[in-house]
Amino acid sequence: MEDSTQMVIGTVSRVNNYIKRLLDSKPVLSNLWVKGEISNYKRHSSGHIYLTLKDEKSVLRAVMFRSAASGLAFTPSDGMRVIARGRVSVYEAGGAYQLYIEEMIPDGVGALYLEYERLKNRLAEEGLFDERYKKPIPQYPSVIGVVTAPTGAAVRDIINVATRRFPLAEIVIYPVLVQGAGAKESIVKAIEYFNEKNSADTLIVGRGGGSIEDLWAFNEEIVARAIFASHIPVISAVGHEVDFTIADFVADMRAPTPSAAAEISVPSAAELSRMLAMLSSRMLGSVQARIENGALRLKRLMPRTPQDKINEYRQRLDMCIKRSENAYRLRLTECAGRLGELCGKLDALSPLKTLSRGYAIPMLSDGTVLRRAEDFKSGEDFTLRLREESVECTVK
Repeated sequence: MEDSTQMVIGTVSRVNNYIKRLLDSKPVLSNLWVKGEISNYKRHSSGHIYLTLKDEKSVLRAVMFRSAASGLAFTPSDGMRVIARGRVSVYEAGGAYQLYIEEMIPDGVGALYLEYERLKNRLAEEGLFDERYKKPIPQYPSVIGVVTAPTGAAVRDIINVATRRFPLAEIVIYPVLVQGAGAKESIVKAIEYFNEKNSADTLIVGRGGGSIEDLWAFNEEIVARAIFASHIPVISAVGHEVDFTIADFVADMRAPTPSAAAEISVPSAAELSRMLAMLSSRMLGSVQARIENGALRLKRLMPRTPQDKINEYRQRLDMCIKRSENAYRLRLTECAGRLGELCGKLDALSPLKTLSRGYAIPMLSDGTVLRRAEDFKSGEDFTLRLREESVECTVK
């Protein structure tokens, strides 16, 4: 068997890599929170942050890459006390271990934030945030229950917006404490009251903005479970747009502000009026069209009276007369044209045309035309027809 005390010679890279693998294999070092004071703070042009965390006895080098640093809600600086979450590993090229920071918050609210994250993760694992449990918000509520402080901008905004948008909805305020001792119990009692009495169609639970300490009542577990257990749909309206509480995640819908919650909870009466007017116009047009079509079909199906037949025959007679007149005029025009054409030809063949050129026609008394010399008999009378008159002649 090889002696375990035997000296092993390895390269620096192999040693650093071995130590890195040892640290990376420890689950406790893969995701931990470290509290300390920032020193040697530097932000590289790449966006990465390099710093040292220290306390009274020791220091720990740390780095926060740009992808994580871009999500910081504050600007770190030397001397600031913070709580950082990340993993401990070895930077092999430098031969030093360091904290790779993924998230960092000021130490002033660090304890509350850690408690917030723990509760949020635990309730998420239980399924309290799942979409399948979200209840739809009623479209046309009769009563809106409001769980908030009786004074302040939040309650005024909710009343003003909801009343302006939909005056038909009744607003019922259940005054509660929204911060400090007894606030969480007060909020839970109000939610349970509306559910026991079944006295609202929608609940708005919230308050105006503030610090994490001010909003903490809405991060309490009993408040979250009361909202989840409510059979009345709940709209959370806590703080401003950037504030997120546990109540926001468990509620059926989150509104960024109390005013937005009021807009979500009720429809717009003006929009409803326009929609109703449009639907009424469409319905009226459809009914009128159906009546007209029905009347036309009824008229076609009704039995015809003798007077209807007489009127129909009169119309037919008028049409026949009109067609006959048109045909007569057309035929007359055609005949006139033909007559003119024949008259022209007849005129061209008329003996009178010949007489007009200086000729004369010898004719007997019975109208026989004397064409040849042998037709003339001595002593016989005949008439010589000229252009405009006749001359009586005798053959010699």
